[in-house]
Amino acid sequence: MADTEIAVFAENLKKTFTLSSKQRKLDKTTEKKKVAVNGLSFSAKKGEIYGLLGPNGAGKTTTLRMLATLIKPDGGDALISGHSVRTDAEAVRASIGFLTSELKPDDFFTPSYLFDFFSNLQNIPTHVRDERKKQLFERFGIDEFQETKIADLSTGMKQKVSIAVSLVHDPDVVIFDEPTNGLDVLTAKSVTDFLLELKERGKTVLLSTHIFSLVEKICDRVGIIIDGKMAVEANVKELTKEKSLEDVFFDVYAAAKGGVK
Repeated sequence: MADTEIAVFAENLKKTFTLSSKQRKLDKTTEKKKVAVNGLSFSAKKGEIYGLLGPNGAGKTTTLRMLATLIKPDGGDALISGHSVRTDAEAVRASIGFLTSELKPDDFFTPSYLFDFFSNLQNIPTHVRDERKKQLFERFGIDEFQETKIADLSTGMKQKVSIAVSLVHDPDVVIFDEPTNGLDVLTAKSVTDFLLELKERGKTVLLSTHIFSLVEKICDRVGIIIDGKMAVEANVKELTKEKSLEDVFFDVYAAAKGGVK
């Protein structure tokens, strides 16, 4: 990868999971293995919001977990700010902020404690930590709840705390899995507005979603994933010149499934 403007470069990523008997029953399959990601390649530029769009089970979350070094690819590799997820996981983690609804802040702690704790893990100087906390807590309205236990916060406020904590080290690449899932419209808007602010600051934002309007509103480019494969990767405006993104998606889905909508 020679292009210095590329922040995220994934090439031929693959991941297969072994299914338990319980999972096979739930999935109504006799197959013992499931290919979640199958030779996926894409890239995201610096200062760009890139959306991974696809139905449930398409491989979006698995892809983001590999990029965040939570799980290792079975094949292929990805570079985050030039660091390999396979061989340089520690450097990758220092370069990214990662947020998923499946990782929730501990109910027993306060937003202020969690922010300080994760800042210490990143070896952030106290004066930098305090200034960054002040900015992020004011930005998301967390300041008046900073000493309130997480258990006593609303769902939207918990999401805002998670975002703030994921950004303690001011990462260059921000990876969000379904960032507005389950949020009320006001909280969802505050999150999407913040993602646009990150872009303006030159950060790279990579997000997975199944919400067409979110992609159309904030993403520069989109990759449509079907059955763990990249079906289409394109500029959002170019892709939606003649049709809505929803219509384009279902055309792509039908083509990938052999014409069955």
